[in-house]
Amino acid sequence: MHNRQLCIAYSSASRQAFIRGGVSYWLYMEKIELEILAISQNIVQQPTHAIVLGEVNGLRRLPILIGQHEAQSIAAVLEGMRPSRPLTHDLIKNMFHAFGVELQEVIISDLIEGVFYAKLICQHGDETIEIDSRTSDAIALAVRFGCPIYTYEKVLDAAGILLEDPQERKLKKSFLVEEKLEQKKEKSLTEEELRNLSIDQLQKLLEEVLEREDYTQAIAIRDEINRRKKKS
Repeated sequence: MHNRQLCIAYSSASRQAFIRGGVSYWLYMEKIELEILAISQNIVQQPTHAIVLGEVNGLRRLPILIGQHEAQSIAAVLEGMRPSRPLTHDLIKNMFHAFGVELQEVIISDLIEGVFYAKLICQHGDETIEIDSRTSDAIALAVRFGCPIYTYEKVLDAAGILLEDPQERKLKKSFLVEEKLEQKKEKSLTEEELRNLSIDQLQKLLEEVLEREDYTQAIAIRDEINRRKKKS
């Protein structure tokens, strides 16, 4: 499947429903498919985690900070764990099925002031339903329904990190949320320390932290670089 698809496969009735609701804009926007590459933990700033999404058939990564519970909920599915009682996202899935609602896809639709926004695109009979969601919850549901995750070019332009070396695309997927002792040797820089670095130093540091897969630090560096670009 090509990673860019036009979102035009909905029925005329569904389109009209969206137009009446004033949210039809996304129906004709080009989508980019993402896959989950890793979930990592920031040892210094617990309980912060980063989920790393990669562009399918591409070199861009989209790291997003998420909470500990959401990280564990996503990791549980990806690692094939079966909790004795349903987790919150399992409960939501069961409720969807009980009422005949199927999650078709998840779209990370926007990035506003550093906050990612997502939408659940659901099907109920002949009706297509759009539901606003936190990005972490949307991804936790996507892995449970086995549905694709998409974003838009504007989001990747704003927050994506481009891998210069195609070989890095072969990242070994790691989903278990656990502390890695070797990461404790690396000191994460504070926001103030990052502000004192030049743009060239930030770019070099970004390459270094990506090499050791410290995605929470990579997010902070990415945001500082983007802040500088907006000022220039």
